Amino acid sequence: MRTLTIVPVPGREGEDFGAALPWFPVAGLFLGVVTALGSELWFLFAGSWTEGGAVFVVGLSVVLTRGLHLDGLTDWADSLGVGPDRERRLDVMKDSHTGAFGVLALGLCLLAKWTALARLMEMGGVWLLPLVMLVSRVMMAEMAATLPYARSESGTAAPFVRGATGRRRFAAHAAGAVLALMWGWDGAVCYGAAWVATFVFRGHCKRRFGGVTGDLLGTLNEIIEVALLFLGGVTIWGWRG
Repeated sequence: MRTLTIVPVPGREGEDFGAALPWFPVAGLFLGVVTALGSELWFLFAGSWTEGGAVFVVGLSVVLTRGLHLDGLTDWADSLGVGPDRERRLDVMKDSHTGAFGVLALGLCLLAKWTALARLMEMGGVWLLPLVMLVSRVMMAEMAATLPYARSESGTAAPFVRGATGRRRFAAHAAGAVLALMWGWDGAVCYGAAWVATFVFRGHCKRRFGGVTGDLLGTLNEIIEVALLFLGGVTIWGWRG
């Protein structure tokens, strides 16, 4: 919760960060419930202005996560303009400056979320958000457990990746699957689509970077969130009846 959200959970900081992976879907569920409640509060106080509500919900999700995953997305996008040198790509992602590719990726991601959320709010499908956010966090744990850490030096995600065991990977999926099944077949469809996206992006990370970093985990999260929100908006599943 301390890594994935701004919530100041009390207690002593653990030393084995990999043990947190099974709790990733719970953190995602928490984020989704809070943002969905934020949408309901918007309608309560601002009426049916869905476009403004979508801006509010997107902004709320950014605040709750400190924009952590969006920062990873911009760094990854900037690395796309680099040649075949893997270390150079990693250096670009580590650079605190944001280039043109990163700005474009950030703008497109926020625009896509705003568009999809406005559609969901119009159709009464805002309670798709907890499902989307919990599944995207499960897939972060999946990729952390199936790729090595790409950098020789340590980084924010290094303790999670290096502590990711097969048992913790299974526990993350078990927790995520149980929670996702609260949405029935819609949860199963969401889970399957996210797994396909993870498989494709994992191959990209392996080829281009030789592993995974915190930026790449954040990018995966944003890709899955946008894809599932659009899938919900296009097919209108998740709130039938």
